[in-house]
Amino acid sequence: MLFRGILLAVQALQLAGALDLSAGSCAFEESTCGFDSVFEFLPWILNEEGHYIYVDTSFAKQGEKAVLLSSDLQAEEWSCLRLVYQITTSSGSPSVPSRLNLYVRYEDESFDRLLWSAKEPSDSWLIASLDLQNSPKKFKILIEGVLGQGNTASIALFEIKMTTGYCIECDFEENHLCGFVNRWNPNVNWFVGGGNIRNSHSVLPQDHTFKSELGHYMYVDSVYVKHFQEVAQLISPMTTAPMSGCLSFYYQRQQGNDHIFSVYTRDVAGVYEEIWKMGSPGSAAWNLAEVEFSAPYPMEVIFEVAFNGPKGGYVALDDISFSPVHCQNQTELPFSAIEASCNFEDDLCNFYQDKEGPGWTRVKVKPNMYRAGDHTSGLGYFLLANTKFTSQPGYIGRLYGPSLPGNLQYCLRFYYAIYGFLKMSDTLAVYIFEENHVVQEKIWSVLESPRGVWMQAEITFKKPMPTKVVFMSLCKSFWDCGLVALDDITVELGSCWSPEGLPPPPGECTFEQDECAFTQERRNRSSWHRRRGETPTSYTGPKGDHTTGVGYYMYIEASHMVYGQKAQLLSGPLRGVTGKHCLTFFYHMYGAGTGLLNVYLKKEGDSEETLLWRRGGEQCISWLRALIEYSCERQHQIIFEAIRGMSVRSDIAIDDVKFQAGPCAEMEDKTQQSSGYSEDLNEIEY
Repeated sequence: MLFRGILLAVQALQLAGALDLSAGSCAFEESTCGFDSVFEFLPWILNEEGHYIYVDTSFAKQGEKAVLLSSDLQAEEWSCLRLVYQITTSSGSPSVPSRLNLYVRYEDESFDRLLWSAKEPSDSWLIASLDLQNSPKKFKILIEGVLGQGNTASIALFEIKMTTGYCIECDFEENHLCGFVNRWNPNVNWFVGGGNIRNSHSVLPQDHTFKSELGHYMYVDSVYVKHFQEVAQLISPMTTAPMSGCLSFYYQRQQGNDHIFSVYTRDVAGVYEEIWKMGSPGSAAWNLAEVEFSAPYPMEVIFEVAFNGPKGGYVALDDISFSPVHCQNQTELPFSAIEASCNFEDDLCNFYQDKEGPGWTRVKVKPNMYRAGDHTSGLGYFLLANTKFTSQPGYIGRLYGPSLPGNLQYCLRFYYAIYGFLKMSDTLAVYIFEENHVVQEKIWSVLESPRGVWMQAEITFKKPMPTKVVFMSLCKSFWDCGLVALDDITVELGSCWSPEGLPPPPGECTFEQDECAFTQERRNRSSWHRRRGETPTSYTGPKGDHTTGVGYYMYIEASHMVYGQKAQLLSGPLRGVTGKHCLTFFYHMYGAGTGLLNVYLKKEGDSEETLLWRRGGEQCISWLRALIEYSCERQHQIIFEAIRGMSVRSDIAIDDVKFQAGPCAEMEDKTQQSSGYSEDLNEIEY
């Protein structure tokens, strides 16, 4: 349980610095400081006596929203946005809780990015600390309160504060303590020191910030320790953006050896890692500590003091700061996960093979019933093992990735497809090799799964030593040797599974959970349908979705429609912005009677749509990528229209829709501009 006294102290915020608020900040004392309620939704109400704004069920119903929008902001330096809030509900656990969401609206994007979300009720004010990376782009902060179930549900905002600096920095001079919290222990806890606070049991120091009795710091004292190894923890806010550099702080300790002062990091999975431990006793004055700190994925910093007895004395902490420059002039560059990723479109990137022979071949094929195209675009390159040129009884092909630094958590994702084996198990496996290639550990191997379909695999791992990921294909015998395809290997820092993870931005939809913000004017047998696996009619439609191979996609079922019948899928409203948009998606048009797939732009106020893109007739047995560049400065929608063709073999599907700001990084191959294929596609015999 967190030490509630620290959180309750936040109510005194309005007394300090309320008149000197920076852009993007508001204490809601007499006004909303340029934050305006959006007219289409419920208004936020300013409570003049309590100095906060709120929305509750006394004047609104469950599911209704109140939206607050800031003026234009800019964060040319790294900034920290703090939100002091409270969510209350009636007794019991409502099946539909209230939710508070915070979005960032960049000037060049047609959708809002969800940065933070909370739904846990509380009987006191809580603090959210959100890192905003420095960027030249202008943006707005959008705060959305969604009322949940119950007669007394309410959401209140006490303060919004945007300051230059990192959220893990703190001098403890403000009452909210920068969002740092004490983990409650009946016997030892971190307290605020300095100011008028005095403790007769200890001779506590003056603070480091002002070097006077007026300043504040945090301290922990052993006077109430009753057992060995009593532990007090002071926990920082969770980082919300990748950062790497030097973490520094000042500490002072009462002379003695009955306590241990350490600093840890803790990730969202609860894994601790010690990054600093007090060594020599140091002087009786304030001591500076510097430690290399890397948070490539969300982490907390934990300052921990463990006492071995009641004579452990005290430890004081002040002026925690962070610099993106490494400590003591270290020049080590942070690891870039992009270096360990590859889509094989141009070459093998930083991957390489055993010197024994060519196990994996980079190929580009003409898709047909027996062999799919690549996963990246449908017409690009991928890796293939166990071809006629390499297969032999007992054949093993190894593909090595680049070196990955130790002590970091990684998420490895890749796509694979298996053809022709009688028994699929262990035909493809993933190993981790230590740098010396002596120790190897199998962390994944293929099990029975659909053949000839691009399947996604996800693996989370963390090792103390530098390692390499190795993809191993195996041809067991002459009588059971098929094909193994590999594509789109990506490595990201952090876990593949994030608890309570944020949903993708409104600009992306994989249809895995639902239809996102897409809607249809009518829903019946001839509408777009969300489906997984093969479509009911043979020789048409995909075998699986594009996202994972076993997930969902949207499609029309031609057997429920008549020739020329249309089905339209409409995106949610998109804001108009200056400059170009890039729309990407994957489409599947396979079947002898395939009709048309059109993409339209519908501008607000216009009666007619503008055609942006069209494909007609059978295109490919594989998923193909479409890239559409367009401009629109008015609010608009994108419409996907499928028209049924001549026969029941006319299923049309789409998947993985994504809107991006700016022009498309790469435009479509000319080969995708027609229903046929050029004859110069490199083919390989299987």
